[in-house]
Amino acid sequence: MVNNMLNSLLMMALKGSIAVTYLFLVIKALGKKQISELNIFDYIIGLSLGNIAAEMTVNKDISILGGLVSMSIYGLFSLLVSFITAKSIFARRFFTGFPVIIMSDGKISREQLKKCKIDVNDLLQDARESGYFDLSEINYAIKISFLPKAKYKPVTPNDMKLKVSENSLCANLVIDGNIMENNLKAIGHDKAWLIKRLEKEGYKDINNLLLVLCDNKEKLTIYEKELQVAHNVLE
Repeated sequence: MVNNMLNSLLMMALKGSIAVTYLFLVIKALGKKQISELNIFDYIIGLSLGNIAAEMTVNKDISILGGLVSMSIYGLFSLLVSFITAKSIFARRFFTGFPVIIMSDGKISREQLKKCKIDVNDLLQDARESGYFDLSEINYAIKISFLPKAKYKPVTPNDMKLKVSENSLCANLVIDGNIMENNLKAIGHDKAWLIKRLEKEGYKDINNLLLVLCDNKEKLTIYEKELQVAHNVLE
């Protein structure tokens, strides 16, 4: 009985080593991509390959050859789809989709946010990760890559030998119609101050506002919910 158990463990170790090695070779042949760059099809192929490798390791009914052939089939199919999508616009849109314009000409599209299953907080986080702490600097956002306005394109003050003041973070005062009272307190103001400022700008109903930002000079940047972005398609 001990010998049988030992033999099973040795076989599992052998199959696992072969599976991982072959999986590495298949993934390498498919090309290098970061996790964030994977489309839905690539993600499914990756999950399937990993599942086959795991099943091949622990399932006695799956032979080494059978597991390798299965992984090869998925790998070849992925290569075939990559070749087709490189040649056909229709196939590329079908398998990988197309970019969605979330911001256009500095305006946020709530409709496109919903389509991409993301909210304003996700947009703000992605902007910060891309180096933009003030959405008013953004001209276009394409699920989610950011194109800054011309005056914010990187020509550093150091290159121009200029003295500049440090930027500070913008406070999110309204998100999707909800007032962020803690953020208001953090900048030394209250709800009444915000309502007065918004009314001065011509906005009487906060429920119609998607996002309101306030910079360190108390300048408000306001995005309305009803503003929509045209359904542009980029290749």
